[in-house]
Amino acid sequence: MQETPEKLARRFGLLKGILPLDRASALRDAFAGITLASMDIPQVLGYARIAGMPAVTGLYTVFLPLVAFAFFGASRHLVVAADSATATIFSSQLSTMAPLASAQYVALAGMVALLTAVLLLVARIFKLGFLADFLSRTVLVGFLAGVGVQVGIAMLGDMLGIAFTSSHSTAQLAQIASHLGQVSFPTLAVSAGVVVCILLAKRFSPRLPVPLLAVVGGIAASDLYDFAGHGISILGPVAGGLPPFRLPVASWHQMVELLPVAASCFVMIVAQSAAAGRVFAQRYHEEVDLNADILGLAVANTVAAFSGAFVVNGSPTQTAMAERAGTRSQFGQLAFAGVVVVVLLFFSRYLQYLPHCILASIVFTIAIGLINVQSLRAIRRETPGEFTLAVITALAVVVLGVEHGILLAVVLSLLRHVRHSYRPHTMMLAPGAGGRWQPVPARPGTQTAPGLIVYRFGADLFYANDHFFVEDVRALIGQAPSKVRWFVVDASAITDLDYSAARSLNDLLDLLKQQNVEVVFARVNRYLRSDMDRHGITEAVKASCVFSTMHEALAAVGVTPQVSTPGVI
Repeated sequence: MQETPEKLARRFGLLKGILPLDRASALRDAFAGITLASMDIPQVLGYARIAGMPAVTGLYTVFLPLVAFAFFGASRHLVVAADSATATIFSSQLSTMAPLASAQYVALAGMVALLTAVLLLVARIFKLGFLADFLSRTVLVGFLAGVGVQVGIAMLGDMLGIAFTSSHSTAQLAQIASHLGQVSFPTLAVSAGVVVCILLAKRFSPRLPVPLLAVVGGIAASDLYDFAGHGISILGPVAGGLPPFRLPVASWHQMVELLPVAASCFVMIVAQSAAAGRVFAQRYHEEVDLNADILGLAVANTVAAFSGAFVVNGSPTQTAMAERAGTRSQFGQLAFAGVVVVVLLFFSRYLQYLPHCILASIVFTIAIGLINVQSLRAIRRETPGEFTLAVITALAVVVLGVEHGILLAVVLSLLRHVRHSYRPHTMMLAPGAGGRWQPVPARPGTQTAPGLIVYRFGADLFYANDHFFVEDVRALIGQAPSKVRWFVVDASAITDLDYSAARSLNDLLDLLKQQNVEVVFARVNRYLRSDMDRHGITEAVKASCVFSTMHEALAAVGVTPQVSTPGVI
């Protein structure tokens, strides 16, 4: 029996982001894809500007890479195209290796895309999709805010008509301050008009494609009124037609230099794509297959490398735009790619009249959107410590550069997790109002009841934090108001016990046994019990002193719990 095309696609893991698709859904997504094209084409032109690439390569990113992800990816919503974060990451390094938009620069950008594709393919083979979880949302917000500030500063040059000679944000600000007398007022007027119109439209009519209108209007006005002759810089000749297919060429030394850049792009792609894919999948109650999406991203970046484009990413911003436009599957993205083909074949020659300041103004508004003030306020209100991490990340991006910023973001995310495990919260039950027990921070000099301390350690026990556990226990027992007979360990937060911690715990148990203190473990789960059995802890405290509930543990020491907070026992 011959299989249908849909069954063949499912067998080979293709078109997961499109199928199933009926006629009505296809028509809906096709029209939505055309709407998305009207909003997104000016953005990808702007992203090419951020990347330091020829403007037409922005269109290349929403043609073959978009189609490749539609075939190999799994997300029905993710828009894979040029993105400001990844564009900034590789342009900061490439600008020191070759002149912007030159043939050598384009080849190096293609090599970054190819190296990024290799890293993504390795991640897919070894199912490393979980790596996305190591970049916390807090530092990601800070990183994107830093990228927004950096990109915004970089665009000010074109918006003011001032040529920058440095790629560093601090140097660019210094150049603006020292060249204010050289500002081109016609350029500034056009830039201000575009920015104001886009921001007002976002506030009052978000569906109106103002960036596209600005591009079309700017091209027409530039041609009609000879903007170039009035000191307003324009793009100049733009290559038309479909993207050329060629292998990006770079020396071995250059590839070694580009590998850290590709690694930074890889981290950002996995983190952003996973976040965007999950958000919209959950919104529509769909399954998430992150490893399939990583394969789709690997193929998309491979295609980008061979088609004269640059690194593509699952963009949260463009994915949100697609959702607002009405797309519910990758078929809408295929319609978008179809519109791009028409532009490349018939309209690209008109791009030569597009003023740089209009493109920079569009990118400037995109950069402003990357600074999520609402999220930063929420982080500051709820967790001031994490807000500090976000601000440090943002400052690192602006001052040190994007590549160092993304590495710092990963390190800070990991350190934040390690810090909570290294120095966890510790609690104990102590008498409160009316003599009833309530959870309080563990402090020497208090006890739960005469002869009893109930203590909770808030993380797994491992080689780095076992001494905190030992010090806490010894201090609580040594400074208790009365002789401690029973020490109950609430192990609800402990799921793992490594060899080093087990040795420290055994030594502590021997010491407490000499002091006639009986240690009881409560709320011991099966994973911890297995570790306790293997390391001899169960034998040291006797199996009769290891319990799965707190009630059983307190009953064993002959104490009736007196709690005022539900769920404590």
